[in-house]
Amino acid sequence: MTSAAARTALDLTSDLPVTGLEDLYRDLHRHPELSLREHRTAGTLAERLRRAGYETAEGVGGTGVAGVLRNGDGPTVLLRADMDALPVAEETGLPYASETAGVMHACGHDMHVTWLAGAAAALAAGRETWRGTLLVVGQPAEETGRGASRMVADGLYERFGRPDVLLGQHAAPGPAGLYPHVPGLIMSAATDVDIVVHGLGGHGSRPETTVDPVVTAAYLVTRLQTVVSREIAAGESAVLTVGRIEAGTRHNIIPAEARISLNLRTQSEAVLGRMLAAIRRIARGECLAAGCPREPDVTVGSSFPVTVNDAGTDAAVAAAHREVFGAGTVFDPGPAMGSEDFADLALGSIPYAFWFVTSTPAEVWEQAPGDTVAEKFSAVPSNHSPLFAPDLSTVAPGVRTLVSGALALLSVA
Repeated sequence: MTSAAARTALDLTSDLPVTGLEDLYRDLHRHPELSLREHRTAGTLAERLRRAGYETAEGVGGTGVAGVLRNGDGPTVLLRADMDALPVAEETGLPYASETAGVMHACGHDMHVTWLAGAAAALAAGRETWRGTLLVVGQPAEETGRGASRMVADGLYERFGRPDVLLGQHAAPGPAGLYPHVPGLIMSAATDVDIVVHGLGGHGSRPETTVDPVVTAAYLVTRLQTVVSREIAAGESAVLTVGRIEAGTRHNIIPAEARISLNLRTQSEAVLGRMLAAIRRIARGECLAAGCPREPDVTVGSSFPVTVNDAGTDAAVAAAHREVFGAGTVFDPGPAMGSEDFADLALGSIPYAFWFVTSTPAEVWEQAPGDTVAEKFSAVPSNHSPLFAPDLSTVAPGVRTLVSGALALLSVA
């Protein structure tokens, strides 16, 4: 028997303005904006929330949007979408490709905003079917890991009320039409680390008078790859990526310093601590071996928290999704190494559910090399790829996931 929440969700989304939502998505995709510059995107979302009847504010935490719809006694449910794009040059060739040079919605946040706008409108139009309060949030700067905390620090909950539960979702690679849920750890923590190697610069013709930081940095890059393979237990999950290495200005100048930027992915504080200790030790050791005039600078930068679903909340939302989309569409893929700042909205105590919506176009999935799902998954464009392009067929289902998730937690009439 279908639950009242599922039946109501199907009713409220049976006549979605799909063409209009697709147009919204194309417009957002054409006009991507980097973190804390999402002025146009925020304005577009805010206007749609106002038209739907939400009390709306802009500029929360910089460029964030918040809309509240109070609809009688019942729980307060927060629905969140992130809005920022990435410094990626688009290569999709789509007719609605980015018109901003070097900037692209390569992570699907344009689709997230579209889903949120559609769900907010559908729930407002059907407000006679439920009771409670909806807090709809367009969050800036997810890609920097700071947008959620900025909105909270700017008084999001003092102004609009503290929610009882949080809901969020993310476009992901995989054949369109699946809704992965994990009742616990679903996404990993991420930590940025910067290393500055101090050498002694000079002329390229006289290396014996210098201490070459480029050579030391090269050794460091190689040695750092042993941190995960030789210092982290096989049963633990961790990733260390050297995302950037910079040094020098001319062919014949040995520079005075080299800079290395790392990104760590971990699923426990203990593993993160071991990795940071190893990085500091290895950096000092390589610089000592090279005769650097001083120790390297090792700076821990921005970080993302782990995303750990509340099991009961996730079970309620997953059950609604199974009823709405079919039992075979919901499964547990285990935790991902990707990261999110969504958990910062929870303040360490508000329960939440976060899930994925697979979005690879059918023809792209079918043509991907490989005979297994895992092989195809590795071959299709992923988030942050210049080829990442969620299928338009996911517009309506992504609205429906948010609507059914919210109704599973609100008081349904």
